[in-house]
Amino acid sequence: MSGVAMADPQQWKLQKEYRLERPLTACHWDVRSRYVFCGAEDFVIHRVAAGDGVVKKLVGHESWVRAFGSSPDAEVLYSGGYDGRLLFWSVSGDESGPLRVIEAHRGWIRSLAVSVDGRRVATCGNDRLVKEWDGATGQLLHEYAGHGSHVYNVQYALDGARLYSCDLKGVVHEWSAGVSQPRVLAAVTELHGYDTTFRADIGGARSMALSSDGRQLALGGITKVSNAFAGVGEIVVAVVNVAEGKLQQVLGSKDRTVGTTWGLSWHPGGFWVGLTGGGGGGWLYFWKGDVADEFFRLKLPSDGRGMSVTADGAGVAVAHADGQLRLYGVG
Repeated sequence: MSGVAMADPQQWKLQKEYRLERPLTACHWDVRSRYVFCGAEDFVIHRVAAGDGVVKKLVGHESWVRAFGSSPDAEVLYSGGYDGRLLFWSVSGDESGPLRVIEAHRGWIRSLAVSVDGRRVATCGNDRLVKEWDGATGQLLHEYAGHGSHVYNVQYALDGARLYSCDLKGVVHEWSAGVSQPRVLAAVTELHGYDTTFRADIGGARSMALSSDGRQLALGGITKVSNAFAGVGEIVVAVVNVAEGKLQQVLGSKDRTVGTTWGLSWHPGGFWVGLTGGGGGGWLYFWKGDVADEFFRLKLPSDGRGMSVTADGAGVAVAHADGQLRLYGVG
């Protein structure tokens, strides 16, 4: 597959689809693109082999799974659930149960991240905490407190020595390893709203990604909310300049699509890929350069709840609310 084709999403199309038993909640390519792991409403993780589509069930969570990560050698899968548990799994082994179970957070785990060297796993959740764990032993290394509301997403910097986290109010913190006080990187008001009718906050980074040079941190979510109870608002991606600690750009859609940006990734072709779902339906969006609106978007058959891009950018997996795992790419 040519690099030119990979970098042109207008050539992307549906390649494969797999029907699973229940609506899906998230998905994750392992770093060697052998398997796609899907969370589902049955609380089971479904390991789907990219080659023959054989499905193996991994049982261990007691609620939805929305967070995944892989070790650099692709032999260990990490999962975080709304049950507050962080689980370690053997990717290639015959075990259907977890290798390790950690009661990591009080309440939901909303996101996890793995450091580039694989030595640490970071988690965040509804207890307003960010935690770091040893990627091999599961030992708690650090606990970071400083957010004033639920922490929605976490991401390692490319150097592995720093962490970024974003909470419900759109406050982004940068944590240095072992240092209890964060640097307040930005307060992104576009990622938060308050509904006076329902007296409810809505917001947070529902997705997060770094550019390939580590200079930009993109946060996906919902903005201009008119109904917090129903989640009615517009898709949004806020791009923060990490060095300067300020909002650099706000990305949206030409037609002000109603929904939430549930997935986000930097593509090797030099653009952002976003997955959206909600009242405006399911879409893959593509943004590039300094242009606030998309340069292309691909309509999906159903709302997307999770997205994962292969390491080489050749394929995108989307976990759908209709119970289908769909793989998109060129060819």
